[in-house]
Amino acid sequence: MEMLWFWLVSVMFAIYVVMDGFDFGAGILHLVVAKTNEERREVLGAIGPLWDGNEVWLLAGGGSLFLAFPKVLAAGFSGFYLAMWLVVWCLMLRGISIEFRSHVQDGLWRHFWDTTFSVSSVLLPVLFGAALGNVLRGVPLDGSGYFGMPLWTNFRLGPQPGVLDWYTVLIGVFALVTVAAHGSVFLAWKTEGPVHDRSRALSMNLWGLVLVLWILASVATFMVNPGLFRNLPNAPLAWVATLLFLAGLLVVFVGILRERFLMAFLGSGAFILGLLAASAACVYPVMLKSTLDPAFDLTALNASVGLHGLRTGLVWWLIGFPIAIGYIGLLFWLHRGKVKAAGEGEGY
Repeated sequence: MEMLWFWLVSVMFAIYVVMDGFDFGAGILHLVVAKTNEERREVLGAIGPLWDGNEVWLLAGGGSLFLAFPKVLAAGFSGFYLAMWLVVWCLMLRGISIEFRSHVQDGLWRHFWDTTFSVSSVLLPVLFGAALGNVLRGVPLDGSGYFGMPLWTNFRLGPQPGVLDWYTVLIGVFALVTVAAHGSVFLAWKTEGPVHDRSRALSMNLWGLVLVLWILASVATFMVNPGLFRNLPNAPLAWVATLLFLAGLLVVFVGILRERFLMAFLGSGAFILGLLAASAACVYPVMLKSTLDPAFDLTALNASVGLHGLRTGLVWWLIGFPIAIGYIGLLFWLHRGKVKAAGEGEGY
């Protein structure tokens, strides 16, 4: 049951990255692919019906983590307190920017909120990517099951690292570029005209950069945590996930070359989902690795609640998860096709 909940929590967070990732990517590229007010309203119109629903997956993932592995959630929130604070502020600023930019028909007002939207969209994948880097690298967990970390120290690895070092920054940059590339194929699929043309032109370059950074990140991860790759032969799910993200990467490039951007978008989602699933399969059962002593690791086995709680939670998960998936499918079906910029005083 602990293994099952490890995977359920991993799936919830992976879906969040895929779903909120494309609207993060749209925000990152917002000032690049859209030059006029109408074009920027078109970008916001593409993600407008979806972005707030996508963020619910983060709450669902956090709720699932609290239900099944409260010790991991408690340790992570206390240890990453400053980083979590930054994440919350960036999430709030993104939402405020989207809702406020068209309330006043003034160029300076709109430029301020457009810039805020883009900056917060850039910071979020960097912070989430750095968080993933910390999970793969390890944190200074002690015997109490808690840890404390500054935002950065000297950017070197060691038993007492900061949240940001050369490795976690690399993973953060990799996450940033991957999310931007994910957003580029989404915008190429959902828009037309100049926004579509600029998104299409950027997509191939961004995905080429993703490929380079993926190789660098893989090499760096082997240097930082070689045990993760030693687990690969004994983790069949990791092989399945590896095939998924490699196939997704191939589908992305084929879709871009053939200008079939729905295909490219689905391949992009498969790449992200497969990469996260492969990482989860290789670290299992460890959820927070200690850089001080492996005996202090928080795992799915020593950090879970009792069997009754896991079974009860599973009943509600089996009810709620299909509803959430159905809701997403309904949203995409209702808002299928290319988007048009809303007129002044209407929508975004």
